[in-house]
Amino acid sequence: MITTTTHLNFRGTARQALEFYRGVFGGEVTAATYGQFGMPEGVPGFDRIVFGQLQAPGGIRLMAYDIPGADDAEGIAGSTRRENGVTITDRTFFQSLQADSLDELTTYWERLADGAVVVEPLAASAWSPGFGMLTDRFGVTWVVDVRLGA
Repeated sequence: MITTTTHLNFRGTARQALEFYRGVFGGEVTAATYGQFGMPEGVPGFDRIVFGQLQAPGGIRLMAYDIPGADDAEGIAGSTRRENGVTITDRTFFQSLQADSLDELTTYWERLADGAVVVEPLAASAWSPGFGMLTDRFGVTWVVDVRLGA
């Protein structure tokens, strides 16, 4: 069996992001720092995440790490917005989250929306009883919808 897992790159906020996503999805976070992998104490980035993972119920799995040398002050690259019914973005990916019911999806939506910029409010669409898009507080753009045929 082959699987694919999103590996999110952060600028010093991987630990906070993993804890936020644990609050959204539940599950267990494992994390190791650069220091645990041999970086000398006192070097900038010693306590940042070199390997982080969230394993949550229902098959949700995210990986995260802090980009070496990158500072959270450098900001988050890219933006996403809706214009005239079209999504305009310069991001290289969106994170998709699908649920079997609108109730289940709404729960995750409300948790992800805390501190987020809503690109498209969660509402019925031509293809789904629930579709929405937001960029969370860590700069990850989520496309959420009720799974087709659910």
